[in-house]
Amino acid sequence: MKKVFFLDRDGVIIEDANYLSSPEQVVLCPGTPEAFRMIKAAGYEIVVVSNQSGIARGYFTYDDLAKVEKHIENCLTDAGAPLPAGWYYCPHHKKGSVAEYAVDCDCRKPKPGLLLAAKKELDIDCGESFIIGDKVSDLESGFAAGCKAGVLVLTGHGTEQELKPLEKPYETAPEILEAVKLLLKKGSVPNKG
Repeated sequence: MKKVFFLDRDGVIIEDANYLSSPEQVVLCPGTPEAFRMIKAAGYEIVVVSNQSGIARGYFTYDDLAKVEKHIENCLTDAGAPLPAGWYYCPHHKKGSVAEYAVDCDCRKPKPGLLLAAKKELDIDCGESFIIGDKVSDLESGFAAGCKAGVLVLTGHGTEQELKPLEKPYETAPEILEAVKLLLKKGSVPNKG
């Protein structure tokens, strides 16, 4: 089984641009390429798990989402960083204007559906995996899926979050690279979450 870093997309690996829909809007967050290299060197895979309710709201399409994903991969490759093993998106929002996606689903974080789908498809050991997000709901989804630990980054929406106790303790970090360093320290200590 694989051990992974589950990463939120907007505000963690790329700058949050509020319903980002175009490759031209993509800017990697500081430290992202080095963080990806560090994750891979430590023997983990990277899986991106991202709510993309802009699809349900009619702001952009799956084709737009695919173009953004490809551009992110190009930016990572250009920076000498490894690519994610998988990209998992929730297109739903119960108040959406596109009927097909205007539903209350099991994959919209804080629910764990995206992570559980990745677990099944990629043979992931969630008990040996981590979650990094810029919202408390990201961490909630990771812990609900069984991740051993998580970090809230203070990029994106991180500084707006009300820190509250969750089922597992978590830490904060200024950005993804520091979050990865914190979690890799946890990963090197046996039986500590």
